[in-house]
Amino acid sequence: MPSQASWPLLFQLIFCCSLQSCGQAPASLAAPKEGPRPAAERTQLYAPSLRGKSVALVVNHTSMVGGRHLADTLLALGVGVKCLFAPEHGIRGTAGAGEKLRDGRDPATGLPVFSLYGKNKKPTAEQLAGVDLVVLDIQDVGVRFYTYISTLTYTMEACAELEIPLWVLDRPNPNGHYVDGPVLRPECRSFVGMHPVPIVYGLTIGEYARMVNGEGWLEGGRRCSLEVVPCAGYTHETPYSPPVPPSPNLPDLRSIYLYPSICLFEGTEVSEGRGTDKPFQCFGHPDFPPGRGTVAFVPSSRPAAKDPKWRDRTCIGFDLSGEDPGKWREKRKLDLSHLLAFYRGLPDKAEFFRKDGFFDLLAGNRLLARQIADGLDEESIRKTWEDDLAAYRAIRKKYLIYPLR
Repeated sequence: MPSQASWPLLFQLIFCCSLQSCGQAPASLAAPKEGPRPAAERTQLYAPSLRGKSVALVVNHTSMVGGRHLADTLLALGVGVKCLFAPEHGIRGTAGAGEKLRDGRDPATGLPVFSLYGKNKKPTAEQLAGVDLVVLDIQDVGVRFYTYISTLTYTMEACAELEIPLWVLDRPNPNGHYVDGPVLRPECRSFVGMHPVPIVYGLTIGEYARMVNGEGWLEGGRRCSLEVVPCAGYTHETPYSPPVPPSPNLPDLRSIYLYPSICLFEGTEVSEGRGTDKPFQCFGHPDFPPGRGTVAFVPSSRPAAKDPKWRDRTCIGFDLSGEDPGKWREKRKLDLSHLLAFYRGLPDKAEFFRKDGFFDLLAGNRLLARQIADGLDEESIRKTWEDDLAAYRAIRKKYLIYPLR
């Protein structure tokens, strides 16, 4: 691996300074007219250093360089790509949420594909045998229970254990302009929440990797050899609409903005819209009083949701798909109003939360469910997050690559 001194000056500036020490972003981070550019598109910054190495890619359908997949791009540039690792939803992004994936081969390249969402979630020593370097390129949406950052963490652990460098090709975070929600407690650690961060954590996946490394959150306190290749033209205030849907049930920018708030319904018996053409934009329950809801919908089996909640049953609820996405962006906070309204409106409160405790894993604590059941209003609930959020923001600041404004 080249020494840091051999990297372009832009890399040294970004890796060595945070917002604390750099009052302004480097000039090269000024937003270009065409908008932010993911690091994968800046092949001149990383591809030359990959040649002559055996490279493993952690990628999915969002790992595009223009209209071409990163694997195809690197192979065409003479990089020795040895294998691919697939997170939840698979290399081509067609697997539904929670659908276990099998190892296989990528039909486009013929390369072996190892699933990180099946029997194991961390690359093994056998799978990484002979690999000189791992490159991760995945479009994240900045929400704690979106599992791509858990895949990132397990990849970092494997690289640390085997002393293999990891390069993260960074991508803009469409929810990177705010921080909100309860901070995860240790007793609620799971694959949908591994670290003490709020639901909306306000970092790109590259910044998040730096935080995991810097805070010693890898197993055994290890640290991996990490390089983050930066985006161009991005600040945390820069609006960004991913050109490829990050996953099958986040088909557009509206669903991405609504996801942090509406996904909490996954821990309840209320449908979050899976099995419809408006996932995370409509939500409902068969027993919700028609007078309180405004729409009716019927979840059905689809490729992205083969067995959705309340399949083939009419649900009464709400549809937010007609609202301006900008409205949700400008809220800059988690919205609990619909969650509270459904709890109050359902006749049988004992049937609101799932029995398996999944709501606590999504919330990151065992308090939010009790607060809802106790009838606390949103303002009172939010006040209980304030101290933890202030402490988190101080941690976050150390790992920022891009200006907040």
